[in-house]
Amino acid sequence: MSKFYTAEHVATHTTANDCWIIIDGGVYDVSSFLNEHPGKPWTPGGKKVLLKAAGTDASQQFASFHSPSVLQQYGPQFRIGTVGSDEETEEEEEEKGLLTVGVPFGDMVPFGDPMWYQDWYSPFYNESHRRVRKQIRAFVEKEIMPYTHVWDEAKEIPKEMFEKAARAGITASCCGVIPQEYLPYPLPGNIPNEEFDSFHRVIVMDEVARCGSGGITWALMGGLGIGLPPILHFGSDALKNKVVRDCLAGKKFICLAITEPSGGSDVAALQTEAVDKGDHYLVNGEKKWITNGVYADYFTVACRTGKPGFGGISLLLLERGMPGIATRQMQCSGVWPSGTAYVTFEDVKVPKANIIGEENQGFKYIMYNFNSERCGIVVQANRFARVCIEESLKYAHRRKTFGKRLVDHPVIRNKFAHMIRQVEATHAWLEILTYQIEHMPEEIQPIRLGGHIALCKAQATQTFEYCAREAAQIFGGLAYTRGGQGEKVERLYREVRAFAIPGGSEEIMLDLGVRQSIKVGAFMGAKL
Repeated sequence: MSKFYTAEHVATHTTANDCWIIIDGGVYDVSSFLNEHPGKPWTPGGKKVLLKAAGTDASQQFASFHSPSVLQQYGPQFRIGTVGSDEETEEEEEEKGLLTVGVPFGDMVPFGDPMWYQDWYSPFYNESHRRVRKQIRAFVEKEIMPYTHVWDEAKEIPKEMFEKAARAGITASCCGVIPQEYLPYPLPGNIPNEEFDSFHRVIVMDEVARCGSGGITWALMGGLGIGLPPILHFGSDALKNKVVRDCLAGKKFICLAITEPSGGSDVAALQTEAVDKGDHYLVNGEKKWITNGVYADYFTVACRTGKPGFGGISLLLLERGMPGIATRQMQCSGVWPSGTAYVTFEDVKVPKANIIGEENQGFKYIMYNFNSERCGIVVQANRFARVCIEESLKYAHRRKTFGKRLVDHPVIRNKFAHMIRQVEATHAWLEILTYQIEHMPEEIQPIRLGGHIALCKAQATQTFEYCAREAAQIFGGLAYTRGGQGEKVERLYREVRAFAIPGGSEEIMLDLGVRQSIKVGAFMGAKL
């Protein structure tokens, strides 16, 4: 239980050997940290800065020069208590009930979380969804958010993090429905497998994306979420037994290798070929921008095994140990920890048993995979847009210009209004699509939902781009500097293109969405 101190008591601890400060209601004894407090040419720091704030509430000064992740990472070792008393806490809890109709969740920053978090009614969620939400948020805030900037700058996350995420049920939540025999750990919230639905999966991905790093979401869920489903849905039992459980346990890694240097969205024109040599295929070709390819153990590879066009494509499982496979990390604008790779295949011998599904049916399997991939992009992009709102709204309450807070300027509130309306509209569309995925017959979903999901993907990434730009304008120079208060906004601004292009570029998505919806409408009797 936290110990309580009055502000007056804290004010008596002001010496180098006994230095306490208050930050956001927490009391910290930083005496042992004085000589370690970093200072840089562009950032105030050092022992004197802390001593000057000794015995006071330094929340504003701290927020002016630090990212919240600094307090998350280092705060616990110095925190000794809380400002206030048990009685005050009880009174505050009683006062919270004036406008509430249920149990709010999170920090209640307006529009910083989906509406159902903030005490709004929703027909889509029940107590099991709340359990999943609580567990994943606690995991992300403890295990990921304090280290996001460090991992992003290092362009990798620790290997043990994958196994931690697996034990938390995150990896198994991003691959669709998993047969029970392949689950290495319980699902989040200990929800039974048969009750774990599409909304649970959205919640997990959405909560992980709160870290504000596409590199981390893609490292943990990106390659896995698109590389493993073809094996789950169409692979032989032998392939499933070889691959699935270890990948879901965070012990092995898999990626999807479709895009090539010569083209991305035009899948039918891919050039990597697999020549039938009797008992094996001989694979030659190149793949580019392959998420998780740097450290992947398995590659779900689209190859040409037949005639030109859609009908001559197959999916093969290639393994890291096969001679002739080489990968190198690409230097991209963002999503650095995701291991984006350039992959080459030179005379790789692949056993016939490693074909996924049937020969020359690969395009159908790829199309089947696209809807779930694009929905995942919608979830992440819209949460990133929401992170931009949350971060800039909190900053706008701290930052003062021309004698008043940023949020008190009408032009800034106008920016927020346009950010908010787009994020909330996109999230509402996502929930409706998720409901259809949960209830519509699976065999007609690629046709019925494909156009709508494509349009929603374009909506989400354009919303993300808009919010990243407006948040950067609100943060000013801080959003142009890696690290510090504008850390998340600076990173997300760089990562917009990584969501607007993969999974189908916005231009392709917008055209596909209209074309396919017209075709479906005509088939269903639309009077056009």
